[in-house]
Amino acid sequence: MTYIIAEPCVDVLDKACIEECPVDCIYEGNRMLYIHPDECVDCGACEPVCPVEAIFYEDDVPEQWKDYTNANYEFFEDLGSPGGAAKLGKVDKDATFIVGQPPRGEH
Repeated sequence: MTYIIAEPCVDVLDKACIEECPVDCIYEGNRMLYIHPDECVDCGACEPVCPVEAIFYEDDVPEQWKDYTNANYEFFEDLGSPGGAAKLGKVDKDATFIVGQPPRGEH
């Protein structure tokens, strides 16, 4: 189990969660942030600091945003486990589901 970032983060990319994460497991894509399912230690530090309430424990993702769970896992399929977002930097991609979403405001 892990935490999942859902629809409210798309095109917002507020990085308060990154600053709060003690294990550096929140990665930046082009349009949203993603939590690495193997690197996350389920501490929950990211959830309360998200200003748009986009972070949910995997079992608690609202039904209308269930597709974001698969998108979160897909983002890491070819990245593997880099061992920390800071050293990798922004990743020039998004999960297929995210790419297909309409724009949600300004970057």
